[in-house]
Amino acid sequence: MKYPEFLPENGTIGFVAPSFGCSIEPYHTAFLNAQKKFTGLGHRLELGPNCYASEGIGISSTPEACGAELTEYYCSDKNDILISCGGGELMCEILDKVDFDRIRVTKPKWYMGFSDNTNMTFLLATLCDTASIYGPCAAAFGMEPWHESLWDAYHLLRGEKSSIEGYALWEKEGKKDEEHPLEPYNVTEEKKLMVCLPERQKNNVQYKPLVQPAEELQEEITMQGRLLGGCMDCLVNLLGTEFDKVQEFTEKYQDDGIIWFLESCDLNVMSIRRAVWQMKHAGWFSHVKGFLIGRPAVFGQEMMGLDQYHAVTDLLAGYQVPVIMDADIGHIPPMMPLVCGSYADISVSGNALKVNMQWK
Repeated sequence: MKYPEFLPENGTIGFVAPSFGCSIEPYHTAFLNAQKKFTGLGHRLELGPNCYASEGIGISSTPEACGAELTEYYCSDKNDILISCGGGELMCEILDKVDFDRIRVTKPKWYMGFSDNTNMTFLLATLCDTASIYGPCAAAFGMEPWHESLWDAYHLLRGEKSSIEGYALWEKEGKKDEEHPLEPYNVTEEKKLMVCLPERQKNNVQYKPLVQPAEELQEEITMQGRLLGGCMDCLVNLLGTEFDKVQEFTEKYQDDGIIWFLESCDLNVMSIRRAVWQMKHAGWFSHVKGFLIGRPAVFGQEMMGLDQYHAVTDLLAGYQVPVIMDADIGHIPPMMPLVCGSYADISVSGNALKVNMQWK
């Protein structure tokens, strides 16, 4: 696994828009303020041509323009790291226009983004054997003041932090909108991790696995392995395409084992279960050591007796590894920035989640 150099003091941050750009509110004003925040920290900035673009379908511009921007800015020596402007809908369509062969042999660079940016963070790891950061997009850094998770992401980019702990509260109803573009996360809900542990399951596919609050357990839960994952909406879209090299990746790192981190955006609980089924039957979960599941955007949804927990555990319990749910990952803030491709030592004690990442 290749690890890029970290953002140096007074280093240059590059911004690209391979998915949506920051063309509308509240993202436009938030992005402008994010630039002020970063320059205030001493950094130079380099903006790609699509950062404010809005002529694309589900992305900032045409697939050709977005693919060219991403390739050129990743391979450029004029910036030290890249942060994506935002998520979107159809970043998958730019992949044919991204020169992964060129990216694979260029000097590795940190790329950070989430949601639709799974199309880059995940493929950097599985196609290019290069670590990436599944973390906040550019506009999030415009909030006043920064939430602890934004500082974590920044310190991770600087190489000043490799151990990330979960956060005590999460946001159920955000206050950021067109009239309040710099509003911080409205964290009001207490985090309560849910777990499904192998030693508490029966070896019966018809048995509904036990899901329980982590705070009820007396012992600490630990798992070690190489982090891989992202937004399931995007992952299942890649599955079976020419960009799907997951089995090769998991075989290469089978001695480490894989910890899958997964979250979802537009998927309802039935769609989440179908996505898990698809990944499972594609062989993606071979050599798995554990699962870290983020709060889904449909948090609290139940359909025909299926909730967000059994949407995953009913299919994953058979692997006999820990499944940690409602973690601070993904679309319901705040989110822990995770290095996709890194080797991680994860521990859960009550509602405290800690991810210690190693660059090996």
